[in-house]
Amino acid sequence: MPEIVLKNVSKRFGKFVAVDHLNLTIESNAFITLLGPSGCGKTTTLRMIAGLETPTEGSISIDGTVVFDADRGINLPPNKRDVGFLFQNYALWPHMTVYQNIAFGLENLKWSKDRIAARVRELLSLLRIEQFEKRYPSELSGGQQQRVAIARTLAPGPKVLFMDEPLSNLDAKLRMEMRTELKRLHRDTDSTFVYVTHDQLEAMTLSTRVCIMETGVLQQYAPPLEMYNNPANRFVADFMGNPTMNFIDGELLPDGVLSFGGLRARMKGAEALGARKIVVGIRPEYIHIDASAPLKATVYSTLPSGMETTVRLAYGDTLLTAVAFGDVDYPADSEVGFSFHKAAILFDQQTGKNLLRAPLEI
Repeated sequence: MPEIVLKNVSKRFGKFVAVDHLNLTIESNAFITLLGPSGCGKTTTLRMIAGLETPTEGSISIDGTVVFDADRGINLPPNKRDVGFLFQNYALWPHMTVYQNIAFGLENLKWSKDRIAARVRELLSLLRIEQFEKRYPSELSGGQQQRVAIARTLAPGPKVLFMDEPLSNLDAKLRMEMRTELKRLHRDTDSTFVYVTHDQLEAMTLSTRVCIMETGVLQQYAPPLEMYNNPANRFVADFMGNPTMNFIDGELLPDGVLSFGGLRARMKGAEALGARKIVVGIRPEYIHIDASAPLKATVYSTLPSGMETTVRLAYGDTLLTAVAFGDVDYPADSEVGFSFHKAAILFDQQTGKNLLRAPLEI
């Protein structure tokens, strides 16, 4: 399976810069997610790799073959790049059965009937849709149509499978099921998957590595748990995680003491950073609610969901989001104790850069 390498790839539409000097290496057999808000350049990046969009500058290679190079005038068309593309719209032929939809591309490639039949049956089994081979798309659920679209894309055996928000049209339950199927499919096919989404939960659960972008600029490229636990900057920290991280403006004093949100604390190594304006970032699950804890806050609101409860705590003028695991709830305006456990992160208030990750010592 191929490695994909992007070197200084940019895409401009007039004065608008959609992707700005992107350098990225997608390893063989990886499941990479391009993540970010709308307009960040993730779909443009995917389309440039696939050959559906022409970069303004830079070079792209797939499996050691240069498929685009602005300086050398190389630009292979999509059908020469040996890639498959799965769109948000499944685009199944309504007048064809499931079998015919999957076989359609192979017929255009002049495969023999016996070879087509063997490949279609292999994919029907892989996607667990054998019982639907004679049905038409209108007779299938959204999840079943998605499986057919995946089977059709995989039929010619592309080196890379590109997916542009393929689950966005499904309801929450089906999305969860299809995430499971996609992860199993990646393992079973041993292919390279490149996936676009704005849903950080999909990125966290599916990917081997996540590429998070903002306004066309790469912010961080790392395994999802590494990105979650040690984000490169405040943007990444804010985008990864639900509920989102608590951000509290404060100051790092000359003696190494942190002053933020009415609290004073220390972090090992903070004294070496020097006095500066900072933002303290604390994940909600790292705020522990316990009656015996030394810090006291007032319950502002709660959102119980059965498995966990999101609790908003008022500590002076500061509102904190905590997560209590289990089927628990707290009366509004009641007093609770809380403490911090595991690590907090210091961000530079001006640049947003991650300066330090360490436990808070209150």
